[in-house]
Amino acid sequence: MSITHGVHHVAYRCKDAKQTVEWYRDHLGMDFVLAIAENEVPSTKAPDPYMHIFLDAGNGNVLAFFELPNSPAMGRDENTPGWVQHIAFKVASMDVLEATKAKLVAAGIDVLGPVNHTIFKSIYFFDPNGHRLELAADVGTPEMMRKLDECKWAMLEEWSQTKKAPRHAAWMHEG
Repeated sequence: MSITHGVHHVAYRCKDAKQTVEWYRDHLGMDFVLAIAENEVPSTKAPDPYMHIFLDAGNGNVLAFFELPNSPAMGRDENTPGWVQHIAFKVASMDVLEATKAKLVAAGIDVLGPVNHTIFKSIYFFDPNGHRLELAADVGTPEMMRKLDECKWAMLEEWSQTKKAPRHAAWMHEG
């Protein structure tokens, strides 16, 4: 049994705290719930002013950002493909996914998708900080989820040994 009780918050860096709060509020409907600002990092005591903002991502999940004005410009892990690093949010339905896509496109935001992942469908886009975002609507059936649950350990073991994609769930991407 997990000793954790969920994710308290997930933190990323942002270029501009105010712009980030407004963007997530206006485009994804997230409420601004908390701001913490210090001139010294509490955990390291380093003299490094920051603004730490917290947004309500729904169901008790919190998305946080740090604006760090004295640090070099933000970048990303260049050794990891851009499609790997992303924040995925669950939406209630395909209707919400499609409506949100239309709203984002109308606001001039480039959106990819919906992409069919068999058990969910997703759209992808970027926030003003360059973070790749995904909105996902679950569409999998209980039978699909059961089949995936039954093979997850065998897939993990095979991957661990071969570093090649196991075929246990190939049905998800065929046809």
